[in-house]
Formats: sequence, structure tokens, C-alpha cells
Amino acid sequence: MKILMVMTSHDQLGNTGRKTGFWLEEFAAPYFTFLDAGVDVTVCSPKGGQPPIDPKSDTPEGKTELTERFKSDPAAQRVLANTAKLGDMKADDYDTVFYPGGHGPLWDLAEDPQSVALIERFYDSGKPVAFVCHSPGVLRHVKANGEPLVKGKRVSGFTNSEEEAVQLTHVVPFLVEDELKRLGGRFEKVDDWQPLSIIDGRLITGQNPASSKSVAQDLLKVLRG
Repeated sequence: MKILMVMTSHDQLGNTGRKTGFWLEEFAAPYFTFLDAGVDVTVCSPKGGQPPIDPKSDTPEGKTELTERFKSDPAAQRVLANTAKLGDMKADDYDTVFYPGGHGPLWDLAEDPQSVALIERFYDSGKPVAFVCHSPGVLRHVKANGEPLVKGKRVSGFTNSEEEAVQLTHVVPFLVEDELKRLGGRFEKVDDWQPLSIIDGRLITGQNPASSKSVAQDLLKVLRG
């Protein structure tokens, strides 16, 4: 079984002068969940090489058992430091794709035609696709049968109230919850920061960093049929 993980290459938090990127837990939890399940994992990003880690996710507050495992695993660090280029990836070479979140994807992957085409190819080929936290926002231009992929489907993602809590409502280019609803998604959520993973056919989405592991586990469940 082969899984492609797509990371952001974007490191600027709007015009705040602050740094962003991907959320460490949202890479580490799925990566080790896949690895421990014996899955072959390839990691890519638009620019290739080391994707930017959101500094806020690499603090004592953001620490989890699996982020700590990552920090003590030189092999995993090498994989992340040497991501392949998104443009070189082909959906036909993998069984599924997983997008970690963090704020970065809202700027680059959400507007990246190569990312859009890749997700559409996976989905059109009958393969599952999975997204967590902010990364469901990368579906904003993704279509299936001429309609938004999320239209009519049960979905989750980082909520308006969670964005409000981190005081970035007016910094992000769009709000994930609002965008998924605008596209016709049937948006579901639980209390802020609590885990939620939703499977709707071949689309798996999760609400926030705490949902990362469960989205990865649900993706494996769908893959194993």
C-alpha cells in the first residue's frame, strides 16, 4: 500500500510578518500511523525540500507523543527535509493521498492547479482522499462530475470558532468552515479542539489537529475496504 502526503511550502502568515506553515502534529500523527501500519509513505510539497513548520506547533503547548517521536527520529526528519516536488507526483503511483493542515495550505495548495488536478485524479480513479484541519480548504477548486467535490457530502475542517480562538479570522484568505458550506458541503463539527473525523464515501475529513490520527486511521480503514 502506498500513500502520498502533500505538505504546504508557504511560510508567511498573510501580511502579519509572522511565520506559518504546516502543523507538526498533523504531519507526525498520520505519518507514524501509516508507518506503523506497514504502509509505504512518500511526502511531497510544491517547492520540494523542507516544508515550513508552523512555529506555534513546535512549542511545549503543541507537544504530543507523536510530535516527540518525530523529534527523536532522524529518519523521519530526513524524509521531511527532502520532500519530493508536487509537480512530479502521479496519482496512478499511489493508493491514496493525505493532506496535513496548518494555515500554509490556505495560501498555496488551495490555489495550486497541480494540487487540484492531483486530487481530482485520485478521486476520479476511485481512490480515497483525506484532509485534516485547514487542509479541507484545498478542496475549494476541486471538482467531481463538474460540481464541487464536497457538494452534498458530510465534511469537517477547522471551524470558524477555532479560527476566532487563534485570532486569525481576519488574516486567513478564507474561512474553511464558510468555504466548505459555500461549496455545498454538509459541514459538521464538535466542540473546539475535540477530535472529529468524518467518512463520506471516499472523502475523509477531520476538524482540527486533535483529529489527525483518527483521520489517518479512517483512511486506512477505507483503503482496506
